[in-house]
Amino acid sequence: MKIEHVAIWTTDLEAIKDFYVERFGATASAPYRNENKGFSSYFLSFGGGARLELMNKPGIPASRDDPHLQRLGLIHLAISVGSKDAVDRHHARSVADGLCVVDGPRWTGDGYYEYVLLDPEDNRIEVTI
Repeated sequence: MKIEHVAIWTTDLEAIKDFYVERFGATASAPYRNENKGFSSYFLSFGGGARLELMNKPGIPASRDDPHLQRLGLIHLAISVGSKDAVDRHHARSVADGLCVVDGPRWTGDGYYEYVLLDPEDNRIEVTI
């Protein structure tokens, strides 16, 4: 078995797709649209492993959770950029671009080198080796 994909509801489908394509080199599928349900989505591939589905539909309520705090349930997406130097370069670019960096970069107690940033809709992303 394997994880096939994880999905994120979004208010701005194009902007969030562009963020993952530009920042992480994801490849986006053609857009899927179901006009009857008002549903649109993209599948993003990262060169192997699970895909990320980005979904939009009117009427999905915004989260009331504080993105800076931990909570129960799915809490982050971890994306490997391949090396400590790549994590550091990615971090420096995120800071220079004014993105919200929550933590790091740092070595974790379980051996990961990572930093955590928020995507444009406040989803936590761990950028790791």
